[in-house]
Amino acid sequence: MVSIKNKVSRKKNVNTTRHEKTEAILRYLAATAIVFGVVTFSQRSIAVDAIDTSRDTFAGDTVRCAIAIGDNMYSKELMTGFNYELLEKFAGTDNCSMTIVPATERDNYVDSLLTGCVDIVVLPYKDTSIAGITVSKPVEGCVWAVKSGRFSHIREINLWLGHYMSSDEYSEMKDRFFRSYNPYPKAEYGIRTRTISPYDSLIKKYAASMGWDWRMLAAVIYQESRFSINSMSSRGATGLMQVMPSTALHYEVSDLIDPEQNIIAGTSHLKRLQRLYRSTDISREEQIKFVLAAYNAGEGRIEDCRKFAEDRNLDNTRWDDIVKAIPDMRDRDLVEASSLKFGRFNGSETISYVDSVLDHYKAFCTICPA
Repeated sequence: MVSIKNKVSRKKNVNTTRHEKTEAILRYLAATAIVFGVVTFSQRSIAVDAIDTSRDTFAGDTVRCAIAIGDNMYSKELMTGFNYELLEKFAGTDNCSMTIVPATERDNYVDSLLTGCVDIVVLPYKDTSIAGITVSKPVEGCVWAVKSGRFSHIREINLWLGHYMSSDEYSEMKDRFFRSYNPYPKAEYGIRTRTISPYDSLIKKYAASMGWDWRMLAAVIYQESRFSINSMSSRGATGLMQVMPSTALHYEVSDLIDPEQNIIAGTSHLKRLQRLYRSTDISREEQIKFVLAAYNAGEGRIEDCRKFAEDRNLDNTRWDDIVKAIPDMRDRDLVEASSLKFGRFNGSETISYVDSVLDHYKAFCTICPA
């Protein structure tokens, strides 16, 4: 007969053996899991390396970018201009060059991204679920998208954005673009400011080259585009100063979306118009009105207006007299009698244009005294 003491001892030995076996099994499973995890991670790394066929950086490349966040010239917060400048900052830091275009609602730049025609597309944050793309961290409601698999590129973009978005320079840039530039409410409430556009430094630089008050040039740009670089007319006039492609070609400007190049083309044309009217007996005060009118309608049209006014014994050196004559230029018989080169002319748009620019200038002078 086995004693109760021996039975207890034998039971303890059985329990100990079971515990040891359980620990051994758990150690084996843990080791297996670790090995499996290492193999899986290694395989995943190999897969990522296989997918990521792009270079480690954009450095030395020409990076093709599209900004596809809408084509409204009065878009909130001038987001196209903001992202354009942000992309240029990235290019400057990353030692690459960039070609940047704004995409209209008719363009499908995601397809261009997927086929490799472009490298980066700036999209609204709401469009991040599109298949085949990988997006950056959000930037003021937008993301930068690259083709899926370009992991080194998206890492590079995110690292740069994370660093730049914490800088004072980024805060200053946000302040320039994320505000209202309508001068009229400020003038009404007596608000004074030193900033009247996101592009004040460029406007001052090129206004000085013309001998203009920089606020007058700002008024022209405000009338043309409301300081939006992605504005485009039905006739193809583009950018801040609504420059026609033929005008850009004449002044050897290739990129009308670029704020500085657009202003170079626009002010070059204004300077040519100034020289045209300085050689006449038009007073300096009146010259600016004729320059503005010619910038809107073309110098040929304005010369027709001057001839037509002279035929009616009006002073063709004063813009107000030209305005008096223009309504009759809608009459075919009267126009044929004056043998005008360009025929009938409605002129209401040009009259309104000159008045509006002068009103903008007055408002800018009110809120930003010299």
